[in-house]
Amino acid sequence: MVGCRLTNGVRAAIRPVLVLLALAAMTISFSAHAQSKEVSGTRSENNFTVYGGYRFGGGFTDVTTGKTWELTDGPAYSVAADFGIDRQTQWEFFISHRNSALKASGFSPVADDIGLGITYYHFGGTYFIEEVGRGVYAVGGLGLTNFSPREAGLNSEARFSLNVGFGYMIPVARHVAVKLEARGFVTLVNSSGGFFCSGGCVVQIKGDTITQGEAMAGLSARF
Repeated sequence: MVGCRLTNGVRAAIRPVLVLLALAAMTISFSAHAQSKEVSGTRSENNFTVYGGYRFGGGFTDVTTGKTWELTDGPAYSVAADFGIDRQTQWEFFISHRNSALKASGFSPVADDIGLGITYYHFGGTYFIEEVGRGVYAVGGLGLTNFSPREAGLNSEARFSLNVGFGYMIPVARHVAVKLEARGFVTLVNSSGGFFCSGGCVVQIKGDTITQGEAMAGLSARF
């Protein structure tokens, strides 16, 4: 059965994130309560968005063999909940998931294809150049990446991560809009630690980060 194994370093990294999320939740509650007020003549706005996208990139070097493990490209699915602060900014909770796989040439057929679910859990915000609900915006967030192997006996891993990106929001009705986005993700990993260990380690990584990109299109409910 796949468990969840967090190193002491990861636990230490998670603690400030949890504190940040708790403080953010209180701030969002206040913002949501006040969102109906006029701010500089324009109301703040909340929205909930469901995305379909394409995620690509990512990999690291195996310490033992020197070979590069690469994450496969493919479709990803995301949701975002945005809470209005003022006429240009929002808080955001963002979750993005892809069923990927690790590939490395020269390995045995089993080790050469390790099924791997990768999910980002981030808290951050958006900033619109004009006003919330239309046009160009910047987006970013901090949180955790969960790596979940689909092979029996391998443990899940969690690492601190962040995302940054930009998008364009197109209103199509009073309560509906289309969002087009591009985001980059950076996950911090131990430079020489084990990944997916259960007795022995499947991967001994060499590198500080794993980076991925994602292009997305979403349908947003506005309220």
